[in-house]
Amino acid sequence: MQLNELLAISPVDGRYWRNGKALAPYFSEAGLIRYRVRVEIEYLLALAETPFSSTNFSSLLNAGKDLKDWAQQLPEADILSIKEIEKTTNHDVKAVEYFIKEELDKRGLSPFKEWVHFGLTSQDINNTAIPWSYKDAMNEVILPAWNQLVQTLKGQAQEWADVPLLARTHGQAASPTRLGKEWYVFVSRLEGQLHGLSHLPYTAKFGGATGNFNAHHVAYPQTDWIDFGNRFVSEKLGLHRMPFTTQIEPYDFLAAHCDAFKRLHNILIDFARDVWTYISVDYFKQKIKAGEVGSSAMPHKVNPIDFENAEGNLGIANALLEHLAAKLPISRLQRDLTDSTVLRNLGVPFAHSLIALASLQKGLGKLILNEAALHADLENNWAVVAEAIQTILRREQYPNPYEALKALTRTHEKMNQARLHAFIDELELTPAVKMELKAISPFNYLGVNAKLE
Repeated sequence: MQLNELLAISPVDGRYWRNGKALAPYFSEAGLIRYRVRVEIEYLLALAETPFSSTNFSSLLNAGKDLKDWAQQLPEADILSIKEIEKTTNHDVKAVEYFIKEELDKRGLSPFKEWVHFGLTSQDINNTAIPWSYKDAMNEVILPAWNQLVQTLKGQAQEWADVPLLARTHGQAASPTRLGKEWYVFVSRLEGQLHGLSHLPYTAKFGGATGNFNAHHVAYPQTDWIDFGNRFVSEKLGLHRMPFTTQIEPYDFLAAHCDAFKRLHNILIDFARDVWTYISVDYFKQKIKAGEVGSSAMPHKVNPIDFENAEGNLGIANALLEHLAAKLPISRLQRDLTDSTVLRNLGVPFAHSLIALASLQKGLGKLILNEAALHADLENNWAVVAEAIQTILRREQYPNPYEALKALTRTHEKMNQARLHAFIDELELTPAVKMELKAISPFNYLGVNAKLE
């Protein structure tokens, strides 16, 4: 099943395969087939554990562990066999059912063949296999990558906790801040959204052709199939069964997941653009790697390509997530097929997300703080302490302090320490207050912030 990366239409499976391949076991065609088989086997064994029929399931239950191990590690040859069956059935889930029946024959479990897929429709398998694989991908690949990025940002924030930085609001020089705190703004935002994401359930549909266990109930009306379905989805698959559905899961919570990741991506787009800007004003240099070229024409250039690559991939991810979130909850009457083809793309935005995270990690690892540039920018903008001075003058009940500082600073004449101190000397204030005002500089007018933990 090797794909030539040079022939892939999508860069996710081509140029950037190394960054997205960790998602293949969950979102690829092979991954989907494997999870479908796992659901079918778990369901078959759950039926065997439930006293609803006179069938003696003991030999099936004895083979249960082997069947589960086989399904979880489903060999590539078996996946290819299922695809061969699908060429005849033209139905992917039915092909899985037929293949499992063949496997039971091989294992001497033929008496249980007709319990495979008993009373189910395809979406009972798809709408459990897909959220199951999605949840595993989240816990095993996606969320660890996000948490790793947050830890990187935290480490840098703590390293630069006391580095003064000239703030810019509306692109203009503003009250100074600390570089570490500005980094931590993004840490806090990311942690807040990841916390909200952790409370969203992974939902599944399991209830027969139109969600009412029609076939199950007509065959065994004495069995509480609702309780069976709830326990099966929760205990065997680790998902939350939606109690009221059509033939398909309504996808409202999956849409909420997509929206949550859109917000996370927007935070990183905001961050990538900020870092790009800091690099452009020389606050950061970038480590140089021997042999790398920044421009085909300009030898001196070291471009912030990692942050640009991240921004681009996050944008593509959000475009796809927007469609998933807007389309999936909408289906004609009890079911149309549009969700099926759309859901097959569920892994694509998360692959672009992983590509972006890898680019950001790479870019952050190349940053070299240029404190001289930060110092020079602060030294060239003494006007930013005007806020501090006029606020203390207000405290001292000095008349019209804002207007006095406005007249001083809103000119084309450069403001520096000497000019500011000359202004302070002319004010009718006590020597102690004048000393207090002169102690203020762009390097210490930094306010306070919570500890960067």
